[in-house]
Amino acid sequence: MEIIIVALIAILLAFAFTFTNGFQDASAIAATFIASRSASPRQGILLVAGMNFLGALLGGSAVAYTISGLLTMDPGIQLVYVLLVAVFSASIWNIITWRFGLPSSSTHALIGGLIGAAVAAAGIESIYWGIEELLISPHQLAGMMKVLFFLGFSIILGLIGGYLMRKISKLVLRNSTRSVNKKIVQINWFAAAIMAFTNGTNDSQKQLGIIALVLVAAGQTATLDVPLWARIICAIMLGAGTLGGGWRIMTTLGHRIFKIEPIHSFDSQISSGATIALSNLAGAPISSSHIIATSVIGVGAAENPLKVQWSVGKNIVVAMVFTIPFTMLISAGIYFIIKAFSGG
Repeated sequence: MEIIIVALIAILLAFAFTFTNGFQDASAIAATFIASRSASPRQGILLVAGMNFLGALLGGSAVAYTISGLLTMDPGIQLVYVLLVAVFSASIWNIITWRFGLPSSSTHALIGGLIGAAVAAAGIESIYWGIEELLISPHQLAGMMKVLFFLGFSIILGLIGGYLMRKISKLVLRNSTRSVNKKIVQINWFAAAIMAFTNGTNDSQKQLGIIALVLVAAGQTATLDVPLWARIICAIMLGAGTLGGGWRIMTTLGHRIFKIEPIHSFDSQISSGATIALSNLAGAPISSSHIIATSVIGVGAAENPLKVQWSVGKNIVVAMVFTIPFTMLISAGIYFIIKAFSGG
């Protein structure tokens, strides 16, 4: 009976984490779209929330399977507790960073939470690191190595992609008049919709992977399948989170890095959306908020480096670097507390 109760709490926390994921990662998508005046705040949020919902509902399961395969622990109550602590600590981190308006990463927080709780419970061998697969021919990315590689590589792609997109759009529009902004605004709606869909696909699958693993660990299913009811609820929670709490993050990305015009939003949306789509195809969980942040910085650097508020970028980088170790410590501490009160 205990394992069923703990599993239920873990699943409910996964849904709550999806909500915080909505106002962290998903809301970042609307930032440049709204700040460039391509849409009103209400229009932008409704579009992004709706497309996030559809992406979560209709997206595949490759990222979910990657997440659910990161732990080597046997099914049972201990694994369920680890998953519960991981999503709980990641949710705490999301709320803290949201409070200070930092576009931190829900994915980094979840990965840190998983590592910290699993190592506290069963040692470092409880993580599928994928080091052997990387070092031995044919040198494949797998397990935690795959996740960590794409977390870093996708951020670099966002920065470079934003920079290159701005250079290309400058060249293409070099002889255009201000009237071209009307067409760019229209295209921005399409770009934002596509990006929100790809983001919803990636963001929701992290929680769906956790839920699938919880069900297996609790003995409720025999295979790592993502149930439809979980996908529907995650889609709803992701959309609701976007609607409910992302204004602080949007202020940071939309106004504090540099003044964004419609073309800047378009450049950022295209570079970020392409990066997220590639990560989805690779089955890799990534951080949408960090990709968008670095793409905005890349666009700004290509436009005019002197107008970029580099201090904001530095704060974002600090959040990137510290998220995983901090959430590892938080989750390990929470696990030891639960273990002490539950009698081991």
